[in-house]
Amino acid sequence: MTTLDLTPDELLSTTRAVRKRLDFDRPVPRQLIEECIDLATQAPTGRNRQRWHFIVVTDRAKRRVVGDIFRRALTVGTGQPLTADDVWRMNYSPRSTERVFDGLRYLAENIHRVPAIVIPAIEGRTDRASVEIQSGAWGSILPAVWSFMLAARARGLGTTWTSAQGPLERELAAALGIPYDQVMLAAFIPLAYTLGTDFKPAVRVPRAQVLHWERW
Repeated sequence: MTTLDLTPDELLSTTRAVRKRLDFDRPVPRQLIEECIDLATQAPTGRNRQRWHFIVVTDRAKRRVVGDIFRRALTVGTGQPLTADDVWRMNYSPRSTERVFDGLRYLAENIHRVPAIVIPAIEGRTDRASVEIQSGAWGSILPAVWSFMLAARARGLGTTWTSAQGPLERELAAALGIPYDQVMLAAFIPLAYTLGTDFKPAVRVPRAQVLHWERW
C-alpha cells in the first residue's frame, strides 16, 4: 500500500469534494477500494451494531444505469429551503460556491465515466423516525463514510458526497437489487484517481461564526 505524504492535519484539511479533477480513464483497483472499506468499518458505530453496507458499482453498463438515475434525480430534487444565513455563508466566498455548482454540472454530464461509484447504505429506514433514532442511524453511517473518503484521499483517490439519489432512491435500490424497505441509501459517491494530488484547504466562514462557548 502506497499513500500520499500527508500529515493528519493535511489529510483532514485537504480532503475536498472532487468533481472536475476525477480521472475518468484510470481504473481503480478493487484491492484499493477494499482497503478503504476496511478502514471505513473501523469507524464508531451506534451500539456496535455495524449495520453499514457499501455497494460498489464498476461495471460499465451498470454505471450507465445508475448514472442516468443520478442525472434525473438532480432535476427533481429540491432540498431544504435556504435561509438568509445559508445565503450569507454560501456567498462568503462567491468563487468557491460558483465552482461547486459548475463542478456539479460537469459531474452530472460525466457521471457514467467515473470508474467506480460507491453507495453507502445502512440497515433500517428513518423516514418517519424520531430525531433520536435518526441521529443514531446517521451517526453510525456518516463516520464510516468520512473514514472511507479520508482513506481514499490518502491513496490518491477523489470522492464527493452527493445526496442526489434521494428523490429516486427507490428506483436506484431496485436497479441494484437493494431491499428498499429494509435498507436506506445514504449517499451516492463517485470514486476515481484525482488529476494531481495538490489540494488545498477551502475558504470557510470565520471560526467566530460557528464556535459557541457555554451557550449559543
